[in-house]
Amino acid sequence: GAMSQAVAKEIPQEQGEGGSRRSSWGLLVTAGVGGTLVALYALATPFVTPALRKVCLPFVPATAAQIQNVLKMLENRSGSLVDIGSGDGRIVIAAAKKGFQAVGYELNPWLVWYSRYRAWRDGVHQNTKFYISDLWKVSFSHYTNVVVFGVPQMMPQLEKKLEDELECNARIIACRFPFPCWIPDHTTGEGIDTVWAYDLKRSRGRETKSLEITPETES
Repeated sequence: GAMSQAVAKEIPQEQGEGGSRRSSWGLLVTAGVGGTLVALYALATPFVTPALRKVCLPFVPATAAQIQNVLKMLENRSGSLVDIGSGDGRIVIAAAKKGFQAVGYELNPWLVWYSRYRAWRDGVHQNTKFYISDLWKVSFSHYTNVVVFGVPQMMPQLEKKLEDELECNARIIACRFPFPCWIPDHTTGEGIDTVWAYDLKRSRGRETKSLEITPETES
């Protein structure tokens, strides 16, 4: 835009010769094509480069096996669901198709808009919401089901955040990487498709029990 305006201002000064006019039009066309390429690059880049977060969290789409394993960990569960770092929305959409009111938080705006389009295309837009937000600035206190596709560097801090915010009836489902301190109550899949489920009520119970035992072992 700025480049095109600058070129346009120069055109009247070059009206003396036909060659100058052609040169000016050439510059305008070049600027227009360049702007189009920049726009296309801006659209495509977010799908292959990391979003800006406190911890670098690249967008890696969930595999079909991972989605099925997450849904398996949600069997007999109800209530609201949130996918932290929802990417292109496939987990949120799959959960919505199973009857959940599902929400996704994603910092990358292009992925959020694409997720909304996919939800509309799949007919579940009324049961889904997608927000452009940094996960560290959001409270997840009112969700009973939490799905996380994280990286090892962020898991300790996220574990503490969820421990502080969630109610005791919450279930946290971790994909690709487990939480460092919690002991999973359920595990399914293998390799990169492994999914760990943590029931917060049980995790807190184990922590309380260990605190009660510690003084006895020391005496």
